[in-house]
Amino acid sequence: MSNSQNRVVGLIIVIIAAIILIAAVIFGQMFYPYNAWLCWGFPILGAVLAPLLAKFHPKARDYSAILFGYLGMLMAFSMISAIFSGVAWDGTQWLEVTSPWISVPGLITIDWGMLIDPLSVFMACVATGVGFLILAYSLGYMKGDSSLSRYWFFMQFFIGGMVILVMANNLLLTFIGWEIVGLCSYALIGFWYNRSNMVHDDQLGDVTEGELNSHSGMKAFIVTRVGDVGLLISIIFIFFFTVSAGNPTLNYQALLTDYAWLGQMAIVLNGVLLLTVFLLFFLGPIGKSAQFPLQFWLPEAMAGPTTVSALIHAAAMVKAGVYLVARMSPILVQGYFALSTIMIPALYAIAQNALLNFFLIIAIIGTFTAFMAATMALVANELKKVLAFSTISQLGYMFMALGIFAFTADGVYGYTAAAFHLAAHAIFKALLFLSAGAVLHAVHSKYLADMGGIRKAMPITFAVMLIGALALSGVPPFGGFWSKEAIFSSAWHLWGTGSLWGMIFLLFGALTAAFTIFYSFRLIGLTFLGNPSKNVKDLEAAGTPVHEAPGIMWVPLAILAIATLIIGFTEPFLQNFFYQFWDVQYSLIPHAPHLAPLLEMYLEFFIHVFTSPTFLITIGALLLGGIPGYIFYIRGSRSTDFAGRGFARRIYNFLYNRWYWNGAMYLIFVDGGLRVARGMYKYIETKGIDKFNYVVADSAMGASRGWRRLQTGVHSWNMILLLIGALAFLLLLLLFQFYGGLLIPLPFP
Repeated sequence: MSNSQNRVVGLIIVIIAAIILIAAVIFGQMFYPYNAWLCWGFPILGAVLAPLLAKFHPKARDYSAILFGYLGMLMAFSMISAIFSGVAWDGTQWLEVTSPWISVPGLITIDWGMLIDPLSVFMACVATGVGFLILAYSLGYMKGDSSLSRYWFFMQFFIGGMVILVMANNLLLTFIGWEIVGLCSYALIGFWYNRSNMVHDDQLGDVTEGELNSHSGMKAFIVTRVGDVGLLISIIFIFFFTVSAGNPTLNYQALLTDYAWLGQMAIVLNGVLLLTVFLLFFLGPIGKSAQFPLQFWLPEAMAGPTTVSALIHAAAMVKAGVYLVARMSPILVQGYFALSTIMIPALYAIAQNALLNFFLIIAIIGTFTAFMAATMALVANELKKVLAFSTISQLGYMFMALGIFAFTADGVYGYTAAAFHLAAHAIFKALLFLSAGAVLHAVHSKYLADMGGIRKAMPITFAVMLIGALALSGVPPFGGFWSKEAIFSSAWHLWGTGSLWGMIFLLFGALTAAFTIFYSFRLIGLTFLGNPSKNVKDLEAAGTPVHEAPGIMWVPLAILAIATLIIGFTEPFLQNFFYQFWDVQYSLIPHAPHLAPLLEMYLEFFIHVFTSPTFLITIGALLLGGIPGYIFYIRGSRSTDFAGRGFARRIYNFLYNRWYWNGAMYLIFVDGGLRVARGMYKYIETKGIDKFNYVVADSAMGASRGWRRLQTGVHSWNMILLLIGALAFLLLLLLFQFYGGLLIPLPFP
């Protein structure tokens, strides 16, 4: 079959798949409620079958992964109609599809259940939709890899685990999905563990690439486990207090029905326990979503294939933390108001203070992380690491909005803003990573210094990556603009209440936006513009010039680029999706968003965006970072190093070394841990335990030699010694008897 025929067939397949998907969205009720199981069941089934199908034929394994990924996406999108039609709403709460799981008579019954509500369906669509496009892209990117069976298994298991996480109706099942995602990320980050070419790492020195990849996977696994332990402890505490309150449960919707558990937790240690438990809870999202102080694992996650990086950053893993905070936030904010009816004012004030401090900490950590990571991206010299730092930064925006959610009557818009930015970021970050994969595939290097001058050779990749970069920067009308504007608006509302925190969040958010457009222009300029690098010239001289990615790779890019262009205009649609029954389920949270016919909401939306004071702040931030970025990297000369000398060089080194936080973690927990281990071996094991063992052994041997001298072999001498021993023992007994020192009476008077 010719290339033109292949294109026609491919186009027909894409059109048919799109028609089926649209039909599933419209007529999705025909799959209800089985789609809640199948949306994660199909990817996991595909993972299980991948090694078996490889025995039959490699292409059967490869194309089955795409098929099962598509079916999972189909089932997720088919649940949208159940939300809009109200089929999944029973009048008081969203419906759950359950199966018996754990039952302890007299204590608790936990179902294996899927919750069909707006947040779960929204996240399932993001995970499966972006995940499917990444799987399709992988057909070209991973072609010829010797470990494809392992790759397809973990990629599909990753998507299935993420969907279990977001669809679960209780904290325990969420935690199982949480750990599946962590396991798969470890396996996929270190996927190329057997590569033998030498590379240099700032911490490890000169190692093989396989050793670096293995180290990066383990680093991600260990760092995120820190957060996971905190999350598990908090879940145990939540369950303990629901038991104490007489309603043992871990079910999300059941936690809404009775807030006695929250009240009992609040009065212990004057609210300190409540704050501590939920800070431990937040430690899980901090680890998974790479927020300060556990953000330092994510840049090393770039060691895996680019498709893995895209999945981690766009559709799974890092979004899990945002989801979990978004899942629990309305429960806690509703509880914040509900406790006023079941607690005396003095105790309610304690609970109120603890909960507000919790949300304030979320917003502070998110804002600081967004700013910090953006400064690191300014000087990163690897293409994927620039995108990694930007992911950390954009996730910080989401946590900022979720933290603001609890503080104002209009703060509920912060909840939508976080979800809106999550969806926009999932699309344009997948687009950026997959575009980066096409570039790496062409130039055979991950360093920006080895790129440049490839715009004409890769026009499609350049166009779609530029769209992704503009969306990331928040340039109107691209997707990132609308969602960032919504986040800034929530901070503006907080400032309007007289809180200086609102001003601080808005200021650092705007500075982060300025840095974002600067490093985005830097990334585009260094990658595509200017003169070709030595590496590009060498490739051309060797007969392997830079060329455009094959169709199987750029078609997903084109789809993501189109989605990036239109996602920004879906905000009113998302409000209807999230809030149509909000005022019933969360009746105590004041000022639920105004819902109206879509046309009216779109008119209100555009008027609000372009008349809001934050619009001017957004434009100012874009000009502040965009003008120098354009001058230096779009119009100007190519250079990855703008630091110069003196103070500027010290600032550059500070940012390049990630504020020295990564090095500090290695110094304390890696190098420090090794020094402690060596010290314990030298002083405790060798000079302590081992020496004590030798002393005991030598003493036993000495005693043995002494006793052995008494064994002369002369019978008469042995009898004399026996008599002397018996007399000595008798004398000792008499002394105890006469001086009252014997505890047990003698058997004779």
